[in-house]
Amino acid sequence: MSEERILIFDTTLRDGEQSPGASLSIPQKLEIAQQLAVLGVDIIEAGFPISSPAQFEATRLVAEQVQGPVIAGLARANEADIEAAGKAIAPAKKRRIHTFIATSPVHMKYKLKKSSDEVVKMAVDAVKCAKSFVGDVEFSPEDACRSEMPFLVEILTAVIEAGATTLNIPDTVGYALPYEYGRLIAQLISDVPGIDACTISTHCHNDLGMAVANSLAGVRNGARQVECTVNGLGERAGNAALEEIVMGIHTRADFFASQTGSKQLITNIKTREIYRTSQMVSQLTGFVIQPNKAIVGANAFAHEAGIHVDGILKERATYEIMTPETIGLGGSRMVLGRHTGRHGFVDRCAQLGFKLTAKEVEQAYERFLEIADKKKEVFDEDLAVIINDEVRVVEQIYRLEYLHVACGTGTLPTASVKMCVKGEVKQAAAYGDGPVDAAYEAIRQATGESPKLENYSIRAVTSGKEALGEATVRIAEDSRSHVGRGVSTDIIEASAKAYVDAINRMVAARGEGGQPDVKVDL
Repeated sequence: MSEERILIFDTTLRDGEQSPGASLSIPQKLEIAQQLAVLGVDIIEAGFPISSPAQFEATRLVAEQVQGPVIAGLARANEADIEAAGKAIAPAKKRRIHTFIATSPVHMKYKLKKSSDEVVKMAVDAVKCAKSFVGDVEFSPEDACRSEMPFLVEILTAVIEAGATTLNIPDTVGYALPYEYGRLIAQLISDVPGIDACTISTHCHNDLGMAVANSLAGVRNGARQVECTVNGLGERAGNAALEEIVMGIHTRADFFASQTGSKQLITNIKTREIYRTSQMVSQLTGFVIQPNKAIVGANAFAHEAGIHVDGILKERATYEIMTPETIGLGGSRMVLGRHTGRHGFVDRCAQLGFKLTAKEVEQAYERFLEIADKKKEVFDEDLAVIINDEVRVVEQIYRLEYLHVACGTGTLPTASVKMCVKGEVKQAAAYGDGPVDAAYEAIRQATGESPKLENYSIRAVTSGKEALGEATVRIAEDSRSHVGRGVSTDIIEASAKAYVDAINRMVAARGEGGQPDVKVDL
């Protein structure tokens, strides 16, 4: 099957940064641009150089330091804007000027106060001016979806003759619906003379929640460039989300092949960089990603409902149309909550190193449901408490008899412990990066056990200055996790007790190693 490439034009640094409150510093813009190059975008719209000295400098630095993508600068249809854009992107090996002017009746009458003939002349002059700086010129008729078709055909024909190489069709205010937008692209391809020599691009806003759908409808009807932003950032309700566009094309290759005479549509995007890029943009802009956001939201690959979890555990394709690994995640997330079934519950217990008998499963699951009715999500630490404190009691092979810790400003943290090991007393002393680290190293020496510490947390379980502190640790041995808990008014003592508790559970689990997992009928 032959392939046809869809160009990804990323405007996170220009249109995305126009989101209220999303202003980026020059170093932050440069950092995102470098990651966009790693991601594999074809064109980076680095900024609107005429708008401010900072915008000019940011665009210039991106053009100078980012290798790979075409670097574009935005310019209105006037000589000053175009000259600023040309100078800003001059250091780039591959550069483009993107110029635009409004073409809808409402914009021409109230914003531009220009006649249609004047607008055409301004567009043609802008493209010719841009051609004196670069060979690659993109033209956008702003608010194209509310423009009159005969005028769109006229102005696009004129800018093609003037030298435009890419024609972008913006749904500037998110007004169009998918069928409507797709039909617009198809009609322009049919009616505009010379358009075959140009790349047709989409640029859709999300005011009606249609930005991605409209963009893909444009691709289906012949557009071969999509303008988008990471996480869908942009003015008002935002732009088409890059990650959704790319994964839509990637996941539904069969659909697009059926629409293009069996040509497979592909992009240059390295999909395993999607999640990393999304997180970077979120952190630098301060825009938190909503949990139910497609592709990159926290819940995008999370499953709680019992039927769903059961299906996923049997065959991922039952409820996942793409794998989390594809976008750079480690795997799916099974959320424990009131809708979790026994299969998901038992599987999570097994992941934590617990092998439960059928009786223990029933007892633990009943208690789990009681807790799940009170909490939105039940965490691994909660499961450990249910099983360790309420279902089974583990033999204390190791018991902490004595703990002394010395630490302070300018003092190397040290700890000494006395452990009872099957009736035999063992002592050890050690130092560490802090009092807890020192205590854990002393415990490792006294017990001869050296598990990997995966997680450590501590919280107050009562109020007041003499509050009880509860420490929870998760350790791992041979890919099996074990959770321990400790409670004390002294948080260092609570931490040490939790570590010893986890080691006891790890040692107890070794004794179960040869036993087959319990099968529970669901």
